[in-house]
Amino acid sequence: MKKKLIRHSAAEDTAITKAAMEDPDSILFTDEEWKKVKPTLVRGRGRPLGSGTKEQVTLRIDKDVLDFYKSKGEGWQTFINQVLGEIKKEAKSISAVEKKIIKGNLISNKLKIAA
Repeated sequence: MKKKLIRHSAAEDTAITKAAMEDPDSILFTDEEWKKVKPTLVRGRGRPLGSGTKEQVTLRIDKDVLDFYKSKGEGWQTFINQVLGEIKKEAKSISAVEKKIIKGNLISNKLKIAA
């Protein structure tokens, strides 16, 4: 059964807000108080917040390569990201990575680089 949301009219909302403001036990937080409280709030269920710097992509990877990284267990996607990041730091440019692949210095030379 679908739950029906009951919305208050503007007059009812005004009356509820007025009653809440007059309640001596209902004290509004100041901005300074909220700054103290916000870091202690616990996030509820659901997916954890990301760093905001990653982008979701779809990538086709050979099954044996994927199985190799998945065998690491939890955190295998982060591990792949770290490995690729290290290659990027070492090479400093994509053309340097392509040259290393062609020469066989980075990985086996079975790959053909599309120009």
